[in-house]
Amino acid sequence: MATTDKAIITCALTGVLTNPKQHPVPVTPEEMATEARRAFDAGAAIVHVHFRAQEPGWGHMPTWDPEVAASIIDAIRGRCPGIIINMSTGVMGPDISGPAACMRRVHPEIAACNAGTLNYLKARSDGRWAWPPMIFDNPVGKVQEFLDVMRETGAMPEFECFDLGIVRSVGLFVDVGMAERPHYNFVMGVASGMPADPELLPYLVGQTKPGSSWEVTAIGRQEVWPLHQRAADLGGSLRTGLEDTFYLPDGAKATSNGELVEALAACAQRAGRAIASPDEARAALHLKGAAAAS
Repeated sequence: MATTDKAIITCALTGVLTNPKQHPVPVTPEEMATEARRAFDAGAAIVHVHFRAQEPGWGHMPTWDPEVAASIIDAIRGRCPGIIINMSTGVMGPDISGPAACMRRVHPEIAACNAGTLNYLKARSDGRWAWPPMIFDNPVGKVQEFLDVMRETGAMPEFECFDLGIVRSVGLFVDVGMAERPHYNFVMGVASGMPADPELLPYLVGQTKPGSSWEVTAIGRQEVWPLHQRAADLGGSLRTGLEDTFYLPDGAKATSNGELVEALAACAQRAGRAIASPDEARAALHLKGAAAAS
């Protein structure tokens, strides 16, 4: 496994469906840029970006309009010079034309690559499903299509792993030549995926390909913070943001991404690690650098 002395912090600004009428998530280009700047000032080298519909009353819905994507990314880059853009690509079904068009428009340095299929489930306390059971389908052919576009646009794939089998699948992608130096993102806390258990993390890290980098996405309430600390202690990259949690370590509700990144930076500091700048993160992750959006 590879570790980084300086902690690379990613901030996931908004998520895919969180309603801005209920939670303080950014939607417009100006809001996204403002929240990115708060995260940047608190130590984030990378922002993970989902694009939201801009029509009035539709900010809770995603969009794959390349011009909306460009307006959001341009605003973030303008407010946060040098910051690294990590773009979400997740879609249900086989059609990846939307995220592909956005990658070609904005040229992110990193792009999420969901590395396997998951029954995406959550149950309520009264025995009902929180939402209708769904399959987040990411068969190998679809993963390859995404990797082809990422190679074309110069984006590093960040392999999103929701369970142990998906972590192991990334190793098989390397074995068959689909990937070379994978960066793993252990997504922990989805009810039907890996639990947000700090004791599980060393085993997951041990399943990565030699020389690979890794990070943790911890989904939940304030109970996720011991997992963040374990990730910092083990030398991984770190991620938080209003996509993943609304709660600070003391249980208080976060009002901005900046507060969450400050708490995450404190985890790194307790582990004796300094915070990586964007350029230091680029070097550690072997990024190619941002291409000019056309």
